[in-house]
Amino acid sequence: MTTQITGLDGWTPEALGVPGEVRPVVAAPHTVLSRAGGEVDATSDEVVRLAADLVATMRVSPGCVGLAAPQIGIGAQVFAVDVTGHPKSATVHGTFVLCNARVVEASRWKAGREGCMSVPDLTGDVKRAGRLVVEGVLPGTGRPVRLATDGFEARALQHEIDHCAGLLFLDRVAGAHAIYQRKVYL
Repeated sequence: MTTQITGLDGWTPEALGVPGEVRPVVAAPHTVLSRAGGEVDATSDEVVRLAADLVATMRVSPGCVGLAAPQIGIGAQVFAVDVTGHPKSATVHGTFVLCNARVVEASRWKAGREGCMSVPDLTGDVKRAGRLVVEGVLPGTGRPVRLATDGFEARALQHEIDHCAGLLFLDRVAGAHAIYQRKVYL
């Protein structure tokens, strides 16, 4: 029997049924950021709590559009994304968390500037797919999803999937000429 993979279908973080705890974000060169996270059981209580913690931490972090488990010190393939309200966003699926996500289609590659809470002082130009299809599993339900997106949301997903694979955006830049000191606006 083949499992039909669908979109988010109205899933929200409230479906997790547990409150999230704000967790400290680790910074490079912390070793958890350079190791691939393990696959998880998306229905386990531990993963549901982790998902809620990722959302809670992301929501209190100004400018944050995504956060992966390794960024809060957990070597697991779980991340949260929400590009709602970001000026570069076109396609927006709201706040969601995916487990064991993988890219199944990628096209329209383009360089763009990225930053990261785990690399607080730098930004860099990274070439990413502008159109993307990702498959993963929703925490709590264990329901498989197939999400098609583009533009800034596609970039955010690739950035978080990289975190789960032990990669930082610095691992994707073309060279030192594509790394910049982060500008701080008052």
